Amino acid sequence: MPVCIWILDTHPNNAPVCYVKPTSGMEIKTSKFVDHSGKIYLPYLHDWTPTTSDLLGLIQVMICTFGENPPMYSKPRMENTPYPPQCKSYMPMPGVSSALPYPSPYPTPSYHHTMNPTPYSPTYPPTSAASVTPYPPYPPQPQAQPMSSGTITEEHIRASLLSALQHKLSLRLEEQVAQSRAELEILQQSANELSQGKAKLDMIMERLRREKMELERNITILREKDAELEKAIAQLSEQDEIDVDEAVTTTAPLYKQILNAYAEEAATEDAIYYMGEALRRGVIDLDVFLKQVRALSRKQFMLRALMQKCRQKAGLAG
Repeated sequence: MPVCIWILDTHPNNAPVCYVKPTSGMEIKTSKFVDHSGKIYLPYLHDWTPTTSDLLGLIQVMICTFGENPPMYSKPRMENTPYPPQCKSYMPMPGVSSALPYPSPYPTPSYHHTMNPTPYSPTYPPTSAASVTPYPPYPPQPQAQPMSSGTITEEHIRASLLSALQHKLSLRLEEQVAQSRAELEILQQSANELSQGKAKLDMIMERLRREKMELERNITILREKDAELEKAIAQLSEQDEIDVDEAVTTTAPLYKQILNAYAEEAATEDAIYYMGEALRRGVIDLDVFLKQVRALSRKQFMLRALMQKCRQKAGLAG
């Protein structure tokens, strides 16, 4: 079945334009799928979508539809009847007017079927013998070979459907393989991320384990110190009262001199503080305050100088 498919510039966004192109021995059979000009109307073309529609599916729909409703039929031929003049089939281009082509300016010869196997000769309108010289006969023409009817059999439809099914299955298989490969890549990436997370968690657990061991060791040390303190407190509670002055002793005379100077300097500083409080409250007058503070300050300066010199002799920090 001769069919022309015009693919537009906007393909595949827009559906192609399809026409039935009959041969010289066939006529267009108008129906709800084909009009008198041969244009094809199918639901597949009307519902065309760029994502799900393609030319292969369109051809399969045409095969199924025109297998049940052929869009053409053969012209009847009568014996001893001249053939009517044939015009070439005309199929308008999309968007072009469907006007018929101009007729040929030359007469079309007609042929007669006879029982005589001699070659055909054209017949012309009768003319006067005096004015027109007869045309010479045409050379013999070879007999036309019988043309194929172009009928689509069930085997053709079955083979076409099997090919389409194979193509669809291969596409579906490729989609499934691509989807599985993408899912596998995602799973591998997730596995890598989980492995990295596991390594980080192992590091955190190891650090926590070391910190736990350190805390347990510190707790053990604190418990031992607590036991020692309780033991010392128990021993002190059993002893008599301790003289504070005798409790603090030094190991060398130089250290004892530093201790006595420090105690005396601290007492002098307290005396200066209380002298200021007495002046503020009006217990003593200003002259007495200045006289006593001057003497205490001089004594405090001497004590500090003595402590500094003793510390240098003892090799202590300044």
